[in-house]
Amino acid sequence: MLEKRKHKRLKMEHALELARLNADGTADGGVVNADILNISRGGVGFLSRKRLEVGSYYDTRISLFSREMIDAVLEIVHVEEQEKGYYYGGEFIGISDSNAVKIDIYQVFHDI
Repeated sequence: MLEKRKHKRLKMEHALELARLNADGTADGGVVNADILNISRGGVGFLSRKRLEVGSYYDTRISLFSREMIDAVLEIVHVEEQEKGYYYGGEFIGISDSNAVKIDIYQVFHDI
């Protein structure tokens, strides 16, 4: 199978908070909690019991191993129904360079 990802995905088990963004860029007030399964500079794979729409946007908050927090805007690009909920693939469409570097550093420490 041909790998389409631009960045190496790394297994990770941490919490993820998502707040859906409205068309005007404001959060709708509800928070969805999810469990991260993998992460890369380009996106994140996670499980949630809540059904999210492909093409929807979320303001996300991710806790890394060092207790560093990363804030990013995520687009849901893939969904797959599973026994324990839904597996999602999300692409970062708004992440600061400093937060992207935090993910790179996480990968370096993981590869050691």
